[in-house]
Order: sequence, then structure tokens, then C-alpha cells
Amino acid sequence: MRNRLQLDTPSNQFRLLQFKAGCDVSPTKVRRLGLLSLILAFGVVAIGPEFWGAIQSLAWADDSGGSSAVTGSTVHSAAIWPRFRGPNGRGEVDGLNPPRDWSSVACLWERELPGVGHSSPVIWGDRIFVTAAVQEDATQILRCYRRSDGTLLWERQYRSVFHRQHPFNCFASSTPALDAGRLFWAWASPEQLTLVALTQEDGQELWRRDLGPFVSQHGFGASPIVYGDMVILPNEQDGESWVIAVDVASGQTRWTSPRRSEKAAYATPCVLEIGSSPARLVLASWAHGLYCLDMETGQQLWEMPVLRYRVVASPVICAGTIFASCGEGGVGRQMFAFRLNPLGTSESPEIAYQVADAIPYVPTAVCRDRLIFLWSDRGIVSCLDAPTGKVLWRERAGGEFFASPIRIADQVCNISRRGEFVAVAALPKFHLIGQRKFEEGSHATPAVVDGVMYLRTFSRLYALDLKGGSAGTKTP
Repeated sequence: MRNRLQLDTPSNQFRLLQFKAGCDVSPTKVRRLGLLSLILAFGVVAIGPEFWGAIQSLAWADDSGGSSAVTGSTVHSAAIWPRFRGPNGRGEVDGLNPPRDWSSVACLWERELPGVGHSSPVIWGDRIFVTAAVQEDATQILRCYRRSDGTLLWERQYRSVFHRQHPFNCFASSTPALDAGRLFWAWASPEQLTLVALTQEDGQELWRRDLGPFVSQHGFGASPIVYGDMVILPNEQDGESWVIAVDVASGQTRWTSPRRSEKAAYATPCVLEIGSSPARLVLASWAHGLYCLDMETGQQLWEMPVLRYRVVASPVICAGTIFASCGEGGVGRQMFAFRLNPLGTSESPEIAYQVADAIPYVPTAVCRDRLIFLWSDRGIVSCLDAPTGKVLWRERAGGEFFASPIRIADQVCNISRRGEFVAVAALPKFHLIGQRKFEEGSHATPAVVDGVMYLRTFSRLYALDLKGGSAGTKTP
């Protein structure tokens, strides 16, 4: 029955509590959930959006006020930003007191890159990795810098093939992924999709895969992720499409999940974990809508085929809800909120609501507790209550955006195609905190570790100190 959860068994009640608490059930949370269990102990509960939201306000916040919702990501140290938008693609950083005057934030170092790129920097320990490409011949370039001082440690180049692509794309749009000692990097031409593994220490090639042709009028852009001992790459194109998982050590195929083809998609996967249920892979495309794969086999568990346009933004999990969007012509056309089934990751979600206005097409949303922040391509920022869809505010930040916002504690930040960096309050009431102008634009998402933001523009890489002052330092 729609909007009703059968909770007449202790095991199902316990699984719901696991779902609401995530993996970390603190004593405070247990007390909150004790209230929840009393509410649910009467058997069958009809749950509408308002009731669901009230329950989440009790069960979702952790003791520090941060988010401990179902995220699917393993806990990472403060010095790791291992993939597009950081751990599990959430784009969230807590434990910092970000600046209020962004114009005076100190630039610790700045480096010119050997080409153009839209990919985002990734970090492991004191190494930061960033890709670029020579636009004249599509040569692929990967650089590794020492994060603490910007020293170039090594560079690796690969030949590729120049080809036509969307004028807003470039030949270095895919963000690498990392594990403890390796880097996984993908790029494509119409003739060949390449996935390569390199050592982080010195850039030596460990293995390389030719994954066949990549057909798309817009070019390539999806990014790999690492989960356990697998690197997973979506290949949803105009030609034969699939998602592949390969062994991180050998590059051998672990599984391939064939996909229907309906325009190339560029979403990067996220991992869904609900309590003790097995981890699942969540992705989105025009052909399948929002869908879920078994992490160990690649078998499809469910799909919600409601997206009718090209998918560029990645799915985001926020307060028991998954958000997925699509669009065309430079604007978002559809965005759905899918309410997760609390009884397990194998159960398909239901459509909670559809976002009506200011829908992001390229930028991926970002979350804070039960608030979801949508940053549209045309610079309109919206704050919604994630479980219910209630619009708390919607304001124009200005500019045009292809980069995805990140949340740094109580601020949501993004950088425009012309280099306009904007920070707004991550609160239920709108407040413009600050702005800063860079010398050129960006389509990339910043990485934040150890109180430093690493921001990549088209051809430069900056390290910005979010902890200290600006006296005697260079301001870009």
C-alpha cells in the first residue's frame, strides 16, 4: 500500500531504526530513536510527507549537528578527497569555520597547468592530482603536486585523438579516482575509451584497458569511483552502453552491466547503504532513469525510468531521499526526489515529489542534514526541505554555472564559468556570505582537506587557506 510501512515485526522495526541512524548509533541518537520506536510500535503507520519529515528531524541529526544519514561512504580521514566531489560524491566538509570575507582569503600557492581541463582535483595525503589536455591534439596530461607547497612531483602524458565535441566540453573532463596507492584515470575518443591505473608515488603505469569506442556528440565526461577492491566506470553513450567494474590490482573485469542507450549520460555513481543491507551502486541516465545495481554482480535491482532528457548531474542522497535531474539546451527540465525504502537497498524507492522550478542540469546538488541545496546552471540557488520538497528559499546568485557546489560547514560555495566564486549560508533562510573573482572561469568542483580548498580553474590550480589570515599573501 502506497505511503504505508508494515512494521509489525521486531526485525522490521529494527531495520528501520538502522536505516534512520546509519552506521553510527550514539547514545543520544538511541534516545531519539527510542521515541521513534514508541511512535512506530503500534503497528502500521501511515506516513505522509509531513510525518516523514518530523521523524527525520528526530532521527537524522547526529550529536555534532552534522549529517549521519544513509550516505554509503566509508569514513575517510581529513586528508583524503578520493573522487569527484569527495567521499561518496557528497561534496560536504564539516569541522571547519569557513571565512566570512572570501575576498581576503590567503592563496598559499598557485600553479599554471599545462593545458585546459574541467576535471576536479583529487587528494590522498600530501599528494594532489589534476588532469589537463592540449586542446589542439587532445593529449592527456596528469600532474601530481605536493599538496603542502605546490611542488610538482611528476607528470604523465598519453596520446589521444582530436575529435569534435560540445563547445562547452573539453578533452579533460573526467575526474580520476584514488585508493590507498593507486590512481584510476579515464578519457575517450570516438575510437577508444581508455581506463588506466597508475601508482600515486611516481605515476608508473600498472595496467591499461581499451574499453572500445565511445560515441557521443558531446564528448566524454563521466568519472570512475573506487569501492573496495573494484574501480567502477559508467559508459552510457550513444552507442553500446554498459557499466563496468574491474579489479583495482589487475584491471581484469569483475562484472559488466549492459545498459540501454538513449543519449550519452555523464553522472558519476554513488554508493547506497542502509543499515546492515549490502552496499548498492546508484546511477542515473535517460534510458533507465534512477537505477540501482548489485555491487558484487552488477545485476540491476531496480530502476525508476522517469527521466526524459539527458543526464549530466550525479545522483545525491539526502535525508533518506535520492535526487536525480536531467535537462537539455543548457537548462534543467526534470528533477525527482525518490524516497528510499527503509527496509533495504534491494527495494525500489517511490517518487516523493518533483521539483518544479530552477532545476539544475549540470551542477550536482549538495546536502546539509535535511536541507538540499540546488544550484541551477543560470545561477539560481534553492533550499528545499529534502523529505517534503518544501521550498524554504530561492534566490539568484548571479552568473552561469557548470561546476557543482560544495558545502563547507554552514556555507554552500560554487564558482561560475567566468570565475565568480559565491558563498551562501547553508541555512533555512537565505544569506549571501561573500564573493571573490578569479582570473578565469571554472567548470570544476573544489576539493577541501585539512582546512585548505584546492580550486581548479580552466588552466590554473589554487590552494586557498580557509583557516588563516591573508596578510602578505597573494590574492588571485
